[in-house]
Amino acid sequence: MDAYFKNINQELKNYQRAIPCLLVDLDILDENITEVLSNFRNDASLRVVVKSLPSVQLIEYILHKTNSNKLMVFHQPFLTDLASRLDNKADVLLGKPMPIKTAIYFYNNLAQPNNGFNPFTQIQWLVDTEKRIEEYINLAKQHNQKLRLNIEIDVGLHRGGFSSLENLSKGLSLIENNQDFVEFSGFMGYDPHVVKLPKIIRSQKKSLQFANQFYGDCKALVRNDFPELWNKNLTFNGAGSPTLNLHKEQRSPINDIAIGSCFVKPTMFDIPSLKNYKPAAFIATPILKNFSNTTLPGLEKLKQFFSKKSAFIYGGFWKADYYYPKGIKQNNLFGASTNQTMINIPKNESILVDDFIFLRPHQSEFVCLQFGEILPIRNGKIQQSWQLLNNF
Repeated sequence: MDAYFKNINQELKNYQRAIPCLLVDLDILDENITEVLSNFRNDASLRVVVKSLPSVQLIEYILHKTNSNKLMVFHQPFLTDLASRLDNKADVLLGKPMPIKTAIYFYNNLAQPNNGFNPFTQIQWLVDTEKRIEEYINLAKQHNQKLRLNIEIDVGLHRGGFSSLENLSKGLSLIENNQDFVEFSGFMGYDPHVVKLPKIIRSQKKSLQFANQFYGDCKALVRNDFPELWNKNLTFNGAGSPTLNLHKEQRSPINDIAIGSCFVKPTMFDIPSLKNYKPAAFIATPILKNFSNTTLPGLEKLKQFFSKKSAFIYGGFWKADYYYPKGIKQNNLFGASTNQTMINIPKNESILVDDFIFLRPHQSEFVCLQFGEILPIRNGKIQQSWQLLNNF
């Protein structure tokens, strides 16, 4: 670890400017991609989660490495940005139901796609209630264009979606009766609770069994009661980074697995099911001021009792944990700051003004957007920066 970060520290000190930045190590990313592919079923598709990797080049890099053309999008500005970049082979699934006003805004403010992407036939809008289905049917009528609708089902997370076969049947009937305007494209059932529930409440095996059983029952409902809606190209999406490895078996009801965070592994994904993945994303920020001890306002007479070195960094208060040098911590008495955060440094650690310290993000989806760009690293060298998706 010492050699790795000392090298990157020197790279950053030689870089054109010194501000907080987000780094992605492409060599580690490649290792994580290899791990993903080694655990992937041949009969399942990989769908890249955009919110966890909100950079144009990062998404393109992973799509190319995984031979995928599928994306899951959670944010309208991202969808608008991507629609102008994607080609006619891309398939986009919304990861959460969009308010109908947002879908209307998307279509009314859509730039002409450059590469043949069709925003009607290549997007699966997620619908979670009968009311939402009716709203999207009306939107399709307004545009005289057919929309693809993917139905969210509740497989145990209880965050919304159809939770009974009776209600699901009503939603499917709405689609069946309006096939001139909407097309049933499949189901989405998210199951992170399977690995996160305490065992005392329900075992992982039992949670997975319940989730898969309901998912299978929903599929059977379509096949048996709505044969006109059934076809071999339906998207049965599920999983996520935490439960990726639980869907390796052929008996899993899903054929479309959405993952994102495991590629860069922020701290929230330091979980047993992802133990073979390595952190690939880091925040780096320079030291602005350095002191041999710690002096706190109003406690100047007690500074001899605060023996650790102190420093002020450029920025701070990110959703992140201090990572390197080992033992550095935020001084909680001084308090957090988004401008200049005081950190404490072990006495035996030599760190100078203009040196960089490193943090691991708790998550990638929000933290990435706090930086103007991503700096990719290859073989310990900073590459040309990668842009973030438009967030507004």
